[in-house]
Amino acid sequence: MSPITEYIVSALLIVGGAFTLVGAIGLARLPDFFTRLHGPTKATTVGVGAIMLSSVIYFSSHGFGISEILITVFLFMTAPVSANMLAKAAMHMGVKSMKGTQGNPWEQ
Repeated sequence: MSPITEYIVSALLIVGGAFTLVGAIGLARLPDFFTRLHGPTKATTVGVGAIMLSSVIYFSSHGFGISEILITVFLFMTAPVSANMLAKAAMHMGVKSMKGTQGNPWEQ
């Protein structure tokens, strides 16, 4: 594998790890359900996507593997749908958001 490819894979792994860490911290630290939902659905999806892209680049030098590409495609297809379903279910159940957050439908 060429040094340029190694640098690209390393950079994608670092970026993916940073985004995943930010998403995990957001999941643990944000105040209510609706703001917590953004951590795993936004930052973590980009982080895991970058890690999977680095895996595709690394293993493509050893032969063509379709499994990493399929995992990435299914991740990007299912994460927004599941987040939307979780948010709609929480709204249907009447889960309250924290006072003072933007777009709070229960705050008068």
